[in-house]
Amino acid sequence: MAAICVFCASSRTLDQKWLDLAAETGTELGRRGHSLVSGGGIVGMMGVVAEAARAAGAHTLGVIPQALVDLEIADRASDELVITADMFARKTVMIEKADAFITLPGGLGTLDELFEVWTTAMLGMHAKPVVLIDSDGFYSGLVEWLSGLTSHRFVRDAALSQLIVVPDVASALDAIERSVPS
Repeated sequence: MAAICVFCASSRTLDQKWLDLAAETGTELGRRGHSLVSGGGIVGMMGVVAEAARAAGAHTLGVIPQALVDLEIADRASDELVITADMFARKTVMIEKADAFITLPGGLGTLDELFEVWTTAMLGMHAKPVVLIDSDGFYSGLVEWLSGLTSHRFVRDAALSQLIVVPDVASALDAIERSVPS
């Protein structure tokens, strides 16, 4: 099955509903036989996704820069842990190792990762599905704003259509399974 990279928050101060969403994501990845590519941290949603994925039988690959390893937040329980020199190298490895991408709620780092994989897909640098889970309307303002950019010709309709926006985990994995050959 697919190696699915999940981008999400690593904050320690999140509402329980976001941690539950992360657990559901990891569990469903494992249940469906997929593997997880993650940012390699043990904090916030990132840690919860990885723990749930492993508990459901998924292989986990964490990719983390040395600076975060030094802060002792590396997911040492990962089946594989790749340590990179910096954040740029981390994203490069995550993109190379993944067959598809899911973005859960998150902050600046999550948005950076989303826009990186979406932009590189739009530029034809990869043909991997990029899925945004708009759980509880978390990303609705962003999606609306991006849609408005098409009328000003800052974003092409074709680029906007490459971002698969879904409301829940099951829909995200269904979309990926339709797009990624087994």
